[in-house]
Amino acid sequence: MLSKTGDRRISRTQAALRDALVQLVEQRGLDAISVGDLCTAADITRGTFYNHFKDKEALVNFFEDQVIDDLGVFQERMGTLSLAELAKVAVQKKPLPLLIELFDYLRSEGEFLHALLGAGGDAAFGPRIRDCVCTNLVQSVLHKRYRESSDPFVAYYVSFYASAYLGVITRWIETGMQETSVEMARIAQRLLFIKPGESIKL
Repeated sequence: MLSKTGDRRISRTQAALRDALVQLVEQRGLDAISVGDLCTAADITRGTFYNHFKDKEALVNFFEDQVIDDLGVFQERMGTLSLAELAKVAVQKKPLPLLIELFDYLRSEGEFLHALLGAGGDAAFGPRIRDCVCTNLVQSVLHKRYRESSDPFVAYYVSFYASAYLGVITRWIETGMQETSVEMARIAQRLLFIKPGESIKL
């Protein structure tokens, strides 16, 4: 078992590598980064790197998995939402607290998400976030008879809106997260209930 000193050393090394990854992806793009580049930017030796990760891909997967695991908490909570609960807050024009918390979390990971979801990042990361969070958000507003439906149209409906929600999150991050978490929760919620032809207003 590691001592607390060992735990802190591991945490510091991982934090340095995470910061280095974000910095280098923003500067050069993921494909152009080598293990050597990461070691130099993180101020660690190659030996230290390989004590933690097999290769660059393992490092990227590790940090992305941390975000996905965190988002899994929201995924579970979304699974318990009822359509009646969502309709109630929509009528009251109040943002759902869960959505506010979600955007608070996304903001806290803003630099990492900006780098890895961006043009020079990992193309596979966006779909993972979509499947973890956006799909569950859309499913939460479906009537219970559709949630377990095998109808292809239902699957396409969920896919369509889940991809749209990933686009909302990506746009917010790309534009500097200027809106507050409360404002983004209101936007996300409004988009769930807006009807064709209805005025596009909050």
